[in-house]
Amino acid sequence: MKVRKTRRKAEHGIDRLVRNVETGRFERSLSGLTAAGSLVTAAEIYFEHDKASFGNPWMWAPVVLGPVGAIAGVAGVFSRRAAKTLLPIAAATIVANGLQGTYLHARGVGQKPGGWRNLRYNIEMGPPLLAPLLVTVVGGMGLLAAILRREK
Repeated sequence: MKVRKTRRKAEHGIDRLVRNVETGRFERSLSGLTAAGSLVTAAEIYFEHDKASFGNPWMWAPVVLGPVGAIAGVAGVFSRRAAKTLLPIAAATIVANGLQGTYLHARGVGQKPGGWRNLRYNIEMGPPLLAPLLVTVVGGMGLLAAILRREK
């Protein structure tokens, strides 16, 4: 009797990504990406806020939250418990701070000479209006990682 070997079709692109989400492999990867993203954005924010001499004490919040997100993300890579407790708390705090930063940056644009009537100039010369939303995306990745199923 001849035994027939069945070959599994090679998965590429989106099919592989969907399979990784289904099997729980993506949760650890997204935790690691949250850690890396937190450090990179915190460093960039530090340099940008340093240019403004940290004129508002709230400018320190995203700089401090960067390492917190990185620690929570790394912990989420190695520990299921940290991925389901520490990571979502840190990520939700980062999201809230990103939304707060968007408000503060919008307020800063409005306080420039001419306010919102001089929008084009004030967006170019004022605080970057959409930059805090990038921090929100990093926090969102952490929240998504916490929600996803973890591989056994």
